[in-house]
Amino acid sequence: MKIIYSTKKGIAIIHPTGELSIEEVAAKDVPANVSFRIVDESEIPTDRTFRNAWKDEGGIKVDMGKAKDITKDRLRNERKPLLEAQDVAFQRALESGASTAAIVSEKQRLRDITKQVDALASLDELKALSL
Repeated sequence: MKIIYSTKKGIAIIHPTGELSIEEVAAKDVPANVSFRIVDESEIPTDRTFRNAWKDEGGIKVDMGKAKDITKDRLRNERKPLLEAQDVAFQRALESGASTAAIVSEKQRLRDITKQVDALASLDELKALSL
């Protein structure tokens, strides 16, 4: 059994060790005046992709808006080194007089990737979106 409660950052999960009863652990570790639930471990999702978007609505659900924000952050982190590499390629193309059209196009594609997130409607689509 686990103890869950909502925080500003999502769902907190307490994993009792068995030294104290679960009620004693809840009294000791759950912040004062915060409601909590004791749940079976099977109620806690095993897919932690959107862990920071979990919310408790009588069961743990994923807040789609927060999941989209998490996906955008992931994509931004993934694209950063790619954009930096394109910047180097652009400078080299300028120095050599080569065309920069393909580089400019790729940089725009990378910048626009986060715009695609808002049109997606499922967690599977968010997970699958990649550069």
